[in-house]
Amino acid sequence: MFQRFAKQCYMALVVELGVADLAATRFAISPLCETIKALLLLAQPAPSEVNLAWVRWSRVQLDSEPLRVPTVWPLVVNGLGVYPEFLVPAPLGRHPAFEDELARLASTPDTSVRASLRRVFGDAVSTWPDSAGDLFRRPAETLARITAELAGFHRRLIAPYWERINTVLEADIGYRTGLLASGGIRSLFGDMHPDLHWSAGILTLADADTGSSSVRVQLGPDGLVIIPSVFNWPVVSISRATSTQTVLVYPARGSATVWYGTEHQDASGTVAENLLGSSRARLLAALRSPATTTGLARQLGVTPGAVSQQLAFLHRGGLIDRRRSGRTVLYQVTELGLSLLVRVR
Repeated sequence: MFQRFAKQCYMALVVELGVADLAATRFAISPLCETIKALLLLAQPAPSEVNLAWVRWSRVQLDSEPLRVPTVWPLVVNGLGVYPEFLVPAPLGRHPAFEDELARLASTPDTSVRASLRRVFGDAVSTWPDSAGDLFRRPAETLARITAELAGFHRRLIAPYWERINTVLEADIGYRTGLLASGGIRSLFGDMHPDLHWSAGILTLADADTGSSSVRVQLGPDGLVIIPSVFNWPVVSISRATSTQTVLVYPARGSATVWYGTEHQDASGTVAENLLGSSRARLLAALRSPATTTGLARQLGVTPGAVSQQLAFLHRGGLIDRRRSGRTVLYQVTELGLSLLVRVR
């Protein structure tokens, strides 16, 4: 069961992490997690400004061509603040394919499905949403419907922006692993969210205004899987009980940059256009969101070689930074570069 921890919650979640748990704790990127979080975001009456551009775009898409998710919607958008944790199983690797995550979801054991449903909705099956009751009685058949609905939702509303989302998530993981290397676990968790605190082997997720009540997380095997998220911003979520590894989802740095350029832009030029020319200014603007050379070439419709030359120029001028993440190099605009992207008045 996932606890969506926000300002309206009045309890602390406590996770005890021993040496073996910390040794197994790792980062991962989950397209399935982002899909579930995006579904929740669309249900919010007042979504945060960070993802508002995507919400508006998605609602336009759904107005022109409706998308039905009648099975999964009541399970996630249920008014309880929690949803069944088997919908987001802990990723097996750092970069699982969305299709592989769906297959894993579809193969969730019947006993795990039923136990999770009882934790979320209680023991009175007759009072549950219809799709939860169907899932309890016919797990395999209903899970197949759920995965089909999630696949359609992802294809329509997530996939068009997945490359940009993924680069932001990768950049965040690169930043977090740097904190871990330089300052250890305390530094890692201390910078992740204001309500997340680490001390003496205890990770506590609590609002600064909470009282003394707390709930101990039933830690799954092999520590935590830590997942950055764009759509979960600004909330931290943690699975309170799970049959896989315990999942901690936190808001990724730079989430708002994913949606730059998705809404109507002012037609007036920027300082960067006047100083650098339109092609370099366009590249600089694209790097509000972290990106690779190949991704930029595809986004801007030019060759990777041409992008590399322009990136070298912008980097020498201190307008962009570069950071290695695994086998790729991510580029992103610096504060100096951002100062040139203001509109000419």
